[in-house]
Amino acid sequence: MKFTRIYFGMFFSALTGVLVALFLFYEFWSPGSSASYNSISRRQQQVALTGQSDSTLIEMGGLNFTFAANKVTPAVVHIRTLYASGRYSVNPMDNYFRAPSRSSGSGVIVSDDGYIVTNNHVIEDARQVEIVLFDNRSYVAEIIGADPTTDLALLKIDETDLPFVPYGDSDQVYPGEWVLAIGNPFDLNSTVTAGIVSAKARNIGILRDRNNLQIESFIQTDAAVNPGNSGGALVNLRGQLVGINTAIATPNGSYAGYSFAVPVALVKKVMDDLLEFGRVQRGLLGIRINDVDARFADERDLNVVSGVFISLVNDNSAAMDAGLQQGDVITGINGMTVTNVSELQELVARNRPGDEVEVTYIRDGEVAKTMATLRDYEGNISVQPKVIRDEISGGFFEDLSDRDLEKYEIDGGVRIAQVEDGPWKDAGIEPGLIITRIDKVRILNLEDLNRNLENKNGPFLLEGIYETGDHGIFGVTW
Repeated sequence: MKFTRIYFGMFFSALTGVLVALFLFYEFWSPGSSASYNSISRRQQQVALTGQSDSTLIEMGGLNFTFAANKVTPAVVHIRTLYASGRYSVNPMDNYFRAPSRSSGSGVIVSDDGYIVTNNHVIEDARQVEIVLFDNRSYVAEIIGADPTTDLALLKIDETDLPFVPYGDSDQVYPGEWVLAIGNPFDLNSTVTAGIVSAKARNIGILRDRNNLQIESFIQTDAAVNPGNSGGALVNLRGQLVGINTAIATPNGSYAGYSFAVPVALVKKVMDDLLEFGRVQRGLLGIRINDVDARFADERDLNVVSGVFISLVNDNSAAMDAGLQQGDVITGINGMTVTNVSELQELVARNRPGDEVEVTYIRDGEVAKTMATLRDYEGNISVQPKVIRDEISGGFFEDLSDRDLEKYEIDGGVRIAQVEDGPWKDAGIEPGLIITRIDKVRILNLEDLNRNLENKNGPFLLEGIYETGDHGIFGVTW
């Protein structure tokens, strides 16, 4: 009887394991193109489940940094950007082929199928973005989306089975902990530096936004970071991504002791928003706020010397609906302590419109809690869906049918069905052209076309094929 019980126990344990594995498989596995998922976190879990990447993380003792360095370095890329020449010609082909200015930075591969996170300022206004991998393979990247308010951007290259850096947990990173910064300073590829976390939730006043929605809640380290490191990886000793290196404190443009990274908890949310919606879906409380310190507390006769003071509650805002009032001091979000404005902004910014957050606050010396349903800047309590336009600047476009793809022996493209006055007509493009590439980036469908053109701010090169089989290359002034 004893052996029978053991046998059945082993059987049901094995059966439970199989059922869990099947659940995870169908939950995370989406065969086909990368467009079949909308969360990079899920993609990382999917790859780990299917055994395509070593997800084993080993905590290293002492000051041996080789494990993390060897694990992460192959997944940190060199980004080279090209910018349009300052001179302008009425001939768009002249504008495209004229010698452009160049810049460079770093990026981090975060999924095996070619998604790369970097800083917005690394690729902002670039005419073309080139990615150079650790093994010197080179690709032209597509800009999936960018968010100036967090200085983050998401890129995509057409490749599979790439090494990537798994997300870590920046909430579990503490001052005094060792971290590595990996990037390409001064075009010196795959440079690794070490330091400790000096502080968290730093606001250094480098980002600007016309609606005052910028988020600065940087991880501060003393790992050496220089020009070219921007967009590179900040990792813990387990080889997990905990931040994206973004800025340095310097009087002369070079490293002077401290560097700053966007925490990965915010990176994850921004990347998933850009992948799914093409733009960030920001949830807001709708309040005007100030840091609380000893002097401020004395001036306002407060009985608390840290937290975030509400100086104004906007009408029809999440905060008003939740019952928050002017004079309240916020001390926590979702159970996490809030000591300053930077911490509050980061914790709220991890959420989308319609998400509920628990707000802990102090009013008249009493601690209270309330639930707030976040709204976006326009007051919406739901995310705004991605809009795919079929009319853009006088051109009317349509996706290709499977029969078209087979007929022209191509794997994707967009047909321009009608041309009216505008840049397409000015470039000499006629109806029937199937657009296959823009600035060497493949265009597979209308969504690709919309996304590519949204990030264009100058002349570009368009490649396509007519229904006669004739190929065309056009310079388009945008």
